[in-house]
Amino acid sequence: MTRHAGEEESLIGHYAGAMTRFVAYIIDTGVIFGSFVAIVALVTAVLHLVIGADVSINPSSPWWSIPLAGWWFLYYWYCYMTSGRTPGKTLLGLRVVRSDGSNLHGGRAAIRVLAFPLSFLCFGLGFFGIIVGRQRHALHDVIADTSVVYDFDAKAAKLRFLARRAEPKPKALPQSSASASVEVQPQAST
Repeated sequence: MTRHAGEEESLIGHYAGAMTRFVAYIIDTGVIFGSFVAIVALVTAVLHLVIGADVSINPSSPWWSIPLAGWWFLYYWYCYMTSGRTPGKTLLGLRVVRSDGSNLHGGRAAIRVLAFPLSFLCFGLGFFGIIVGRQRHALHDVIADTSVVYDFDAKAAKLRFLARRAEPKPKALPQSSASASVEVQPQAST
């Protein structure tokens, strides 16, 4: 494929970089914790209404790590299985696919989610491949045979948005009380 002067190559299908993936992870962490707190609050309110019991919540208890880990798994697994995108990845135009470019399915998505904590071992060395590798694979990508790619052409979307904004809107001509229609006469050249 040849590019013409002034054309820029789209990033769709290119491997995602470390910073974009990190920001998506931060967004998803916020969504996970925020939704977990909301679900716990809802469950305790329902329990209080239904059985009248006051449920004591101790957030410093290590027992909270078990349902939080379950919620973390479900969040990533469901998002990867259904669309290959989490809310954070969607906002940044990323998508998780198989290394051959095909969509993830339930089993492969589960392997990726379960292998993710392994990338944190040895002071995060499992993420080193994102920075130096040609395919930008972290350890969990290698284990699950997945890749994170750009799936949204931001430049094209921005140009479409600007084109819609720049469309001229017809101006209403002031109507005089003497005439309801306006005729435009060609000008004679002198």
